Amino acid sequence: MYTLFFSPNACSLASHIALAESGLPYEIKWVKFADKEQQSEAYLKINPKGRVPALATDRGVITESVAILAFIAQAAPEAKLAPLDDPFLFGKMQAFNAYIASTVHVAYAHWRRGYRWADNQSSFDDMAAKAPKVFHDCFQVIEDSLLEGPYVLGETYSVADAYLYLMTDWLANMKLDRADFPKVNAHYERVRQRPAVQRAIAEQAAATAV
Repeated sequence: MYTLFFSPNACSLASHIALAESGLPYEIKWVKFADKEQQSEAYLKINPKGRVPALATDRGVITESVAILAFIAQAAPEAKLAPLDDPFLFGKMQAFNAYIASTVHVAYAHWRRGYRWADNQSSFDDMAAKAPKVFHDCFQVIEDSLLEGPYVLGETYSVADAYLYLMTDWLANMKLDRADFPKVNAHYERVRQRPAVQRAIAEQAAATAV
């Protein structure tokens, strides 16, 4: 049994979707950011970074979305969530996921969590003002160059699609229109219909309703 530590509307949804796709046995545990549980002694023993996602396995805990997504794909090869038999395509998938993690997600964080990089309110305001354009520009790169369609790697679905779906969902938070990115928008609508995506969303809703 795997345990995924998550927060609703966070990047941990991508890992949750991958688990739902994989067929692996899992449970989810809500880390309540509003109560600062991510900074609690108990959670820091699980993930000293104080972030989600974290995936508890029988061999220890794995953190970081890129690593967790790759782990899930390799732990459930029969689910075909990554091109495990093609090193080049696997590398392309990881390059895409790394771009999401290191650039796209960071642009979003500058909008909401400027305190990670600065101390003054004027700095926060400047970052928040700039972040939507940077986020938009990141999606333009995805639209123009990275999304092969209908999925990230072309005809084959992979864990990269769960990651892109999650990031696309955040466009609305910044008042950015998915329709400005036709390929990305079509990808979002396609992935949203997958049973595993619906299952993950429903499981998070149920877990956070208590």
